[in-house]
Amino acid sequence: MPTLVLIRHGQSSWNLENRFTGWWDVDVTEKGAEEARAAGRLMAEKGLDFDLTFTSLQSRAIKTLNLALEEMGRLWLPVEKDWRLNERHYGGLTGLNKAETAAKHGDEQVHIWRRSFDIPPPPLEPGSPFDLSQDRRYAGIAIPATESLKDTIARVLPYWDGRIAPALKAGQRVLISAHGNSLRALVKHLSNIPDDEITSLEIPTGQPIVYELDNALNATDRYYLSER
Repeated sequence: MPTLVLIRHGQSSWNLENRFTGWWDVDVTEKGAEEARAAGRLMAEKGLDFDLTFTSLQSRAIKTLNLALEEMGRLWLPVEKDWRLNERHYGGLTGLNKAETAAKHGDEQVHIWRRSFDIPPPPLEPGSPFDLSQDRRYAGIAIPATESLKDTIARVLPYWDGRIAPALKAGQRVLISAHGNSLRALVKHLSNIPDDEITSLEIPTGQPIVYELDNALNATDRYYLSER
């Protein structure tokens, strides 16, 4: 049976500051780094091992993966980084404090932007300090101005189908370090969660999620490693 483990990056500096982060590159906090190390120790203790790992182009997910693998003695494992595993792009909300945004626009509007399935936040304005068009890691990529969860799913699933699923079907054991919304996209797909339910699914930082899959990659079980 294929082995698949998902892990959301450890707490980031903007998680701590309650700011919308999206594609902006922020580091993990010391707590986040320790969450990543603890995840690695837990995976090693539970006897998990991997052949191939995937992550986004964002430092908080990359660092989480590296810290976890270091604890496992597996820093040498192959790592594939791809923008399609990036966090959802929060558009014009990027960098804003969530509580202050709610005070300005109202709780209901912010809830719609954060938790609706297919309504994106306002787009990032040209010339914004959070414009990534000159960031070399995204050269040749059509950077979105904003994304809904539906938009995020539309970029994550082709990458799953094209790269990750074939590796699992070939018998490789896979670890993915990514973000709350890119992982929601995978969990929705694997667990067949309806559109109106996936938006309320919370994925905590630094907690490995284990999927038990059959040979057709249908999920037979999903659980947090700390609970088994």
